[in-house]
Amino acid sequence: MSAPLKFSANISWLFTELPALAERVRAAGARGFPAVECAWPYEADVHELRRARDESGVDVVLINTPPGDVQAGELGLGAVPGRESDFRKGVHLALQYARALDCKRIHLMAGRVPIGSDRSTVASEMEAVFVNNLRYAADLLAEDGVLGLIEPINTRITDPRYFLDSPHQAAAILEKVGKDNIKLQMDVYHWQIMDGNLTQNIHKYFHLISHVQVAQVPGRNEPDSAGEVNYNYVFSTLQQCGYQGYVGCEYKPLASTDEGLGWLKDHWTRTV
Repeated sequence: MSAPLKFSANISWLFTELPALAERVRAAGARGFPAVECAWPYEADVHELRRARDESGVDVVLINTPPGDVQAGELGLGAVPGRESDFRKGVHLALQYARALDCKRIHLMAGRVPIGSDRSTVASEMEAVFVNNLRYAADLLAEDGVLGLIEPINTRITDPRYFLDSPHQAAAILEKVGKDNIKLQMDVYHWQIMDGNLTQNIHKYFHLISHVQVAQVPGRNEPDSAGEVNYNYVFSTLQQCGYQGYVGCEYKPLASTDEGLGWLKDHWTRTV
């Protein structure tokens, strides 16, 4: 029988009723989550985060590289021409936090097509920048046994200018990078919007997937909310494939976080 799935609370999205990330770590542990993940922990005191992690008994399983200049509209720098130095500084910073928190996965954010540029015109240059930056990151992260992840983000609802937008594009880039410690982050929400065909894509790219995230489509709410994706089937498919990583709960609760956790409690009950 396949092993039960493991779920992590994305504390950038869940428990936002609590202002501090450390408080959210404790809340996730109190609700039974074995792990947490977050986008950007950099404004929090890393020692307080580690203390909360230790007291709660949870693992920190994923953080992102810094987004860059948010005021200037940046969301990651990995594929952005002219920002290579800042991307690499961001990888070093992310690795410092990962070391302190014993976190073994870092999402290496690709970033957006520059304002005023045509995607088709700059695609080749951006891909070349991304490949070189990912190779640099791979060598650096390997020293600490950390995996780098790349995540396609849909350009139809969430971010029209994001450079990396499909699993097919991501797989082609990973092949060019050619590093065993750079893997694929599958966010079911983004994959469904950009390509659908979830069953075949899970099977096709399963050997590359090292982290999964979930939210319903199109509202990006709890997996059991009204929408397009049958998550019982998706979870079963992942189990049948032998997925052993974490499934990150990266969704917007319709009400409070606690009110929206019924689906997960039901899942835990069924799989005990």
